[in-house]
Amino acid sequence: MEGSESEAVFEAFNLNPQRFINEVLNSIDDMLDGAFDFFLQQATVNTGGGTERTEELARGVSSLRHLTQAVLDKRMVMWEKYCLRHCFAVPEGFVLPKAKESSGDSLLIQEGLSNPELDTQLESLREKLAAAGKKSAELHAEMTSLEKKSTLSCSYDASVAEALQLFEENSVHDMFQEIGKTASELHHKMAQVKMKRREDMEQARVGKIYNSSREHPMLHDTGLSARLEDIEEVLSILRSK
Repeated sequence: MEGSESEAVFEAFNLNPQRFINEVLNSIDDMLDGAFDFFLQQATVNTGGGTERTEELARGVSSLRHLTQAVLDKRMVMWEKYCLRHCFAVPEGFVLPKAKESSGDSLLIQEGLSNPELDTQLESLREKLAAAGKKSAELHAEMTSLEKKSTLSCSYDASVAEALQLFEENSVHDMFQEIGKTASELHHKMAQVKMKRREDMEQARVGKIYNSSREHPMLHDTGLSARLEDIEEVLSILRSK
C-alpha cells in the first residue's frame, strides 16, 4: 500500500510509526552520550586529573564515540527501514471501517460489556473480598496481641525462675556458711578440750609423784568433772545450730 494510504490508516487509529522510530533513535543517542560522558569522568578520576592527561583522554573518548556512533547509525538505519517495510506495513486490500459500522461495533461492545447479572456477581465478590480483608486484619491484630501476651508471660516465668534459682543458691550458700562456721567452732572447742585433757593428765601425773594417796582421787575427780563440762558445752553448741 502506498505511503499516503498507510499514513491515513495509522492516523485513523491514532498511530504514528515514524514518531515511534524517532523516539527510539533519540533514546539510543542519549544513552550513548551518557555512557561516554560517564566513561570520560571515571577515567579522569582514575588517572589523577592532570590537564595533559585529561585532554588526551577527551580526544581518545571522542574518537571512540565517533566510531561507535558511525557503526550504530548504520545499524539503526537498517532497523528503521525494516520496521517501516515489515512491522508497520499496511496489508494490501486493507479497508478502513466506515463511521456507522464503527459506531455499531462500539455499541455491540458496550452491550457485551454491560451485563446486569455479571455486574451483580462482581459487586458481590467485591463485598466478600472486602469482608475477608477486614476479617484478616482483625485476625492479624488478635494474633499480634496474643504474641505480645505470650512474650510477657514467658518473660515473667523466666524472671520467677531466675529469682527462685537465686533464692535457692543463696539458701544453700548460707547453709554451707553456717555449717562451716559450726565446724570451725567445734574444731576450736575440741582443741580446747584436748588441751584441758593434757593439762589434767599432767596434773594427775604430778599428783601421783608429789601428793599423798588421799589427794590423788581429788585431783582425778576434778579433771573428770572438767572434761564433762567441756563435752556438755560442745553438745550445746551442736544443738543450737
